[in-house]
Amino acid sequence: MALTDRGIHIRIRLFGALFILAFLTIAGRAYYLQVVHAPELQNRADQQRQRVVKLAPQRGSIFDSRGDPLAVSLVAESLYADPTLIKDPRQVAGQLGKLLKSSKKELFQLLSSKKRFVWLQRKLDPEVAEDIRNLKIYGLQFVTERKRYYPQASIAAHVLGFTGLDPNGLEGIELEYDQPLQGTSGRLVSLHDARGRGLASADQLVQGGVAGHNLFLTLDRSLQYVAEKELAKVVRETGAVGGTIVMLEPASGRILAMASQPDYNPNRAGRHQAAERRNRAVCDMYEPGSTFKPFLLAAVLEEGLVRPGKKIYCENGRYSVGGKTIRDHKKFKKLSLKETLKFSSNIGFAKLGKTLEREKYYSYIRNFGFGERTGLDLPGEAVGIVRSPSRWFEIDLAAISFGQGLSVTPIQMAVAMATIANGGLLMEPYLVEKITTADGQLVEKRLPQVRRRVISEKTARQVREMMVSVTEPGGTGTRAALAGYRVAGKTGTAQKVDMVTGGYSPDKRVSSFIGFVPADNPALVLAITVDEPKGKAYGGLIAAPVFARVASQSLSHLNILPKGTVVALTKEQLAVEPLPDLAILLPDAKVNDGLRMPNFSGMSYRQVLQTMQQKKLNLKLSGSGQVIKQHPAPGKVIHYGKLAWIRFGA
Repeated sequence: MALTDRGIHIRIRLFGALFILAFLTIAGRAYYLQVVHAPELQNRADQQRQRVVKLAPQRGSIFDSRGDPLAVSLVAESLYADPTLIKDPRQVAGQLGKLLKSSKKELFQLLSSKKRFVWLQRKLDPEVAEDIRNLKIYGLQFVTERKRYYPQASIAAHVLGFTGLDPNGLEGIELEYDQPLQGTSGRLVSLHDARGRGLASADQLVQGGVAGHNLFLTLDRSLQYVAEKELAKVVRETGAVGGTIVMLEPASGRILAMASQPDYNPNRAGRHQAAERRNRAVCDMYEPGSTFKPFLLAAVLEEGLVRPGKKIYCENGRYSVGGKTIRDHKKFKKLSLKETLKFSSNIGFAKLGKTLEREKYYSYIRNFGFGERTGLDLPGEAVGIVRSPSRWFEIDLAAISFGQGLSVTPIQMAVAMATIANGGLLMEPYLVEKITTADGQLVEKRLPQVRRRVISEKTARQVREMMVSVTEPGGTGTRAALAGYRVAGKTGTAQKVDMVTGGYSPDKRVSSFIGFVPADNPALVLAITVDEPKGKAYGGLIAAPVFARVASQSLSHLNILPKGTVVALTKEQLAVEPLPDLAILLPDAKVNDGLRMPNFSGMSYRQVLQTMQQKKLNLKLSGSGQVIKQHPAPGKVIHYGKLAWIRFGA
């Protein structure tokens, strides 16, 4: 009996030990699953009951130098569907096809798929979204995203570029600064049950991202408008295939305006051909012709090879070099350096190039920035073509001396001319002046940067004075002269290379003018090209008047008064205030159609921008919130060139 009791006690202890061991095993496993392995399991559980869709990030805004918006992100609704909840895909496809202006067949395929999430259309117009919502179709849902919008339409389009649907920058500033503009994507989180069925729409969440940084450009919207308006005018009147204007501040390298023709509207970028979207000011190469002569003149003076008063014999208009004949447009005999530039003698400059010789001339060409990128913060900049001097024959040296046999870009010409205007310092051009966070905190500020000294201040001053003679009576650029200002400049008329024959085209030319004003204290450098104008294509006839018109309006806008002008200011006027903006009719608006001011009262910023786009208007906007005041009053005619603005408030 005692033995039996002992066996029972042993069995009890054994089972007790096994029970304790099992309990510890289960407890340990539970601890492992619920504590140690919990994050991974939680993530897997979330994946099973949640569907996450990445949304487009909120891109930062782009402003001009005065704070006017050039590119903004507006709220837009995107439409998606859960095809498993659509009872009649064919009927729904038919209903949506007309509203979305999409193929009913493609919509039917999307709505018939076995996926639980499909995009039907992103970033809808508000009216379309409201019409679809009124259909009350079970299985369709909306999510709020951001849509890129360019309130100035085509103004500065080639500089800004545009974005895709993602939205990633595809061209221009949008591409170059895509990373800081991009921001962090938000996420659409959709909840499902164990069978994968969608739960109530109230459980669908949008987890917000972080808005991208804002950019402030060196561009002045008003100057940009002037440049684009005058460029479009000359291209239209001359029947040219295109043209460019680059305006920069020589002391700093800040780009104030950059225009290209033909232009396009970045809000509808997909409807335009690639040639229309190309920024010709940085991408196109051309032979500069006589506008290149001031750089050779600067090199010769810097080296001290020719005195300013020395006369050059110009061979009565015909000069043989390397078996080729160089001609002048007039039979010049002896000309001083100043006269050689003023009358643009090819023979005179061919002889100047010979005194400098090829190696030294090549080094100056490269020092002025030709044959390399300027460093401008835009993608796609061309470097131009400057052959090694070892490949120059005698005729090549002569041709390059008056701007043929090499290729440059408009931005290179503007930066190089700014070197002469700036006392011999080559500045790096730039477009983005500062970057801020979405709430206005400064992230980065760009300061002017000197790349190198090319010529001395004395040489620069001598060349400037000689260039002034070009716009004085008897010079080739008199049409660029401005009353009350001394203008330094140079005309150019260069033959284009015929891509079929390989030689120079007999009738295709690039007319150009490059200069700066006021000559004594340059505030603006302007480089103008007109590609293949019909008829007489001389730069002095075609491009020089454009310089005068753009420079005149720009100097007025910048409040740079003519020499000798005296203005009496009151105490109130002495307070610094921004110049008033003008109501600008966009290119596809009718100027004389009696356009009247809409009633913006109580509208949001987004509603105002949409109305401006529909009415083809460009108005001054200030403040935030809802519209509290506008000028002119609702229903009043908006006169071109008159004040027109909208003010927002809480």
